[in-house]
Amino acid sequence: MEAQNPKINFKSINKLAIPATIAGIAEPLLSITDTAIVGNIPVDGLESLAAAGIVGSFLSMLIWILGQTRSAISAIISQYLGAGKIEEVKTLPAQAIFLNIGLSILILFSTIFVVEEIFQLLNASGKILKYCVSYYSIRVWGFPLTLFVFAVMGIFRGLQNTYWPMMIAIVGAVLNVILDLVFVYGIDGILQPMYLEGAAWASLIAQGIMAIMAFILLVTKTNISLRLKLPIHPELNRLIVMSLNLFVRAIALNTALILAVREATALGDKYIGAHTIAINIWLFSAFFIDGYGAAGNIIGGRLLGAKDYNSLWALAKKIVLYGLIISLVLVGLGFLLYYPIGRLFSNESVVLETFYSIFFIVIIGLPMNTLAFVLDGLFKGLGEMKYLRNTLLFATFLGFVPTLFLGKALNWGFHGIWIAFTVWMIIRGGALVFKFRRKFRPLLQNS
Repeated sequence: MEAQNPKINFKSINKLAIPATIAGIAEPLLSITDTAIVGNIPVDGLESLAAAGIVGSFLSMLIWILGQTRSAISAIISQYLGAGKIEEVKTLPAQAIFLNIGLSILILFSTIFVVEEIFQLLNASGKILKYCVSYYSIRVWGFPLTLFVFAVMGIFRGLQNTYWPMMIAIVGAVLNVILDLVFVYGIDGILQPMYLEGAAWASLIAQGIMAIMAFILLVTKTNISLRLKLPIHPELNRLIVMSLNLFVRAIALNTALILAVREATALGDKYIGAHTIAINIWLFSAFFIDGYGAAGNIIGGRLLGAKDYNSLWALAKKIVLYGLIISLVLVGLGFLLYYPIGRLFSNESVVLETFYSIFFIVIIGLPMNTLAFVLDGLFKGLGEMKYLRNTLLFATFLGFVPTLFLGKALNWGFHGIWIAFTVWMIIRGGALVFKFRRKFRPLLQNS
């Protein structure tokens, strides 16, 4: 069967990018909701906000490390679709999902018994440590559910469908907001306020509903079966290698995020509170811009499978342009709403004052982030996982880490953490632009 490749224009890109953007912001929106609501808890609001930030960063690390199968599945399926061989890959998703969930359960049980020691390594102590343990002990059970949802979203993306992932994400995000308000603050005469633990239960229930939706939609809307069948698919080996490269990449990525949390926590409670707000806004904007990365991932893999390099080159230029336009809009909104944004997340004046002191660094870095996030998505669709791994290792250990500790030595304080993030993103974006031009421009000239 000959696959028909999509036209590369504003309409075809945005048909995938807009639903992918909405789906992509669901994960940080869950975290932002917790941050905003927890930051306004009337009892121990500052400590609760700090605990939510520390646990959120650690859980994001676990999810991003094992959630890389989503990109690998999407890349392989889209490449087979572009080559007109989709029937040959139908048994692969079930095998990948079972492998991924098995690993997630193993990691879950390996962390649940040493949770206090984990957060002590992140400099949590006293009341903050106590809140970290209680919050994590509930939220961690949603870990396998989230990975299942990620894998199903990868399957839909490979099939050039971002609509159903968007619907799953919308339901999860809306449900989480409603349950947060109910469980954290309670209902007078019906339900006692649960504060931080209520936020954890709200996230867990929302993740469960999303997993149920993902299962039903996969079964009813695709021909992909979740029944495990042997023999092992020959592409499973490539998927594992791709996932392992992304696994190492995610470790490098999260090394930067976790080191930032650790250094902010060491500076004091108001700094980790401010960092929690800043990193959630940073992640929210990242996933917002990443919609065009998702479109590049989905369409790029298909074009590579069809060896249509002219269209691939056109796709790269357009998704970067559209992503930059979105980032400039976000920059404008950031400066326009500089102070109201902070007040959404906390009513603690010391936290807000600290946050406002570095918010401009977060804002002006958004266009550079666009290059990194958009091309990162495209490279995943092209199966360039090894280069993505090497780029993150270089950016983290030769860019972020030296800058972070230089800032510490020179007493840059909280500013030093966010200057290190800026250096990190400049290296990431620059390396991807260099690689894409070097590898695909010659193919364009010869095609």
